[in-house]
Amino acid sequence: MNIIKNRYIYFGISLLVIIPGIIALIIWQLPLGIDFTGGSLLEIRFDTGTPLSSEQVAGIYADNSTPGASIADPIIQPLGTDSLSIRSKVMTDATKSEIVTSIQELQGGAVTVLHFTQVSAAVGKEVATRAAGAVALAALAILIYISYAFRGVQHAIRYGTAAIIAMLHDVLVVVGFEAIAGHFWGWEADSLFLTALLTVIGFSVHDSIVVFDRIRENSNHYKKISYKTLVNHSIVQTLDRSINTQLTVMLTLLALALFGGSTILHFVVILLVGVFSGTYSSIFNAAPILVVWENKEWLAWFKRKPSVAAE
Repeated sequence: MNIIKNRYIYFGISLLVIIPGIIALIIWQLPLGIDFTGGSLLEIRFDTGTPLSSEQVAGIYADNSTPGASIADPIIQPLGTDSLSIRSKVMTDATKSEIVTSIQELQGGAVTVLHFTQVSAAVGKEVATRAAGAVALAALAILIYISYAFRGVQHAIRYGTAAIIAMLHDVLVVVGFEAIAGHFWGWEADSLFLTALLTVIGFSVHDSIVVFDRIRENSNHYKKISYKTLVNHSIVQTLDRSINTQLTVMLTLLALALFGGSTILHFVVILLVGVFSGTYSSIFNAAPILVVWENKEWLAWFKRKPSVAAE
């Protein structure tokens, strides 16, 4: 199996997956939840009677808005068949109580508040800043660690850089998917999304290190073969382990997505997309990047090929 031979095909597939997400980010932007923007989250369950529709609940929110402190236009998502998740601007506990009372009166049955939380805009902005810092710090730490761990190999920093590039590939896939899902399904990036993203980063780098470590081992045993052949041989040797390990994780996540309920669906789907992307990038992106770097292939990308003389 010659994976390195078709490296530019795999790079092209990655671009085809990433570009729609980047376009979605530019057009629709990343839908941030109240953890990052500030606001209120109210989750309720209708214990008796027929649950109210989203339009009816939105009308109650509009009726309870006060001049200068509007909480109209909430984002309402169903949680199963008898519960709702309602995100809105920050509101007081008194306003929340009035809204719950109005819902009970209109619905004509008992309503249970499952969860209520609110985050100020200042706190949300600080959380967003720290989240971006956490991702940047993780990338820097990974680069330093891998470069140190592979210090006995020539051009050790290349391994850390290739792992970071593969990691950024997975981050773009996940963030782009979130932008698309946010537009069509109303999903929002919250603290659980950040948790899933950092987990994906860990999986991606772990799988890349497995391949890199085999390259390091083989470089001590196969000194007479070309670097391209060495890298391809290392990828093939670790292919079964990488696929089997990640497939086990993905099957577990798939089961959770199908049977775990709507509460964790967003978190699990993001993990599923990220783990799949991480498996692909570690095999078809990270190691081939080392070959491109070793051969300095970018020097020939824009050169015109010599024309063949007609016979």
